[in-house]
Amino acid sequence: MSAQAPADLGGSLFVFMLATYVGLMSIQRVSRLLHTPLMSLTNAISAIAVVGALLVAAGRGQPAAVTLLGLLAIFCSTTNIVSGFLITDRMLRMFRKKGEGPP
Repeated sequence: MSAQAPADLGGSLFVFMLATYVGLMSIQRVSRLLHTPLMSLTNAISAIAVVGALLVAAGRGQPAAVTLLGLLAIFCSTTNIVSGFLITDRMLRMFRKKGEGPP
């Protein structure tokens, strides 16, 4: 048994909107103390999304709109990953003592 994405653009957009809604509802119920570990997990999920977007963007025989959406997904996921690392680095610098160099 394997899962496949809907073949038409409307079905794909519906799956995207449903995933966005479920993600938003899930994140709203997380306590403030768990946001940092959750952000680390979302960086890993974004890495998986980049791989999926690369597969979609490189696919043959699909409409140009699907390829463009795949490229947009690559850009958004990569931006999310890089931003996550930058924010994590900034947070870790807050816990260093003055005059202490990088670990």
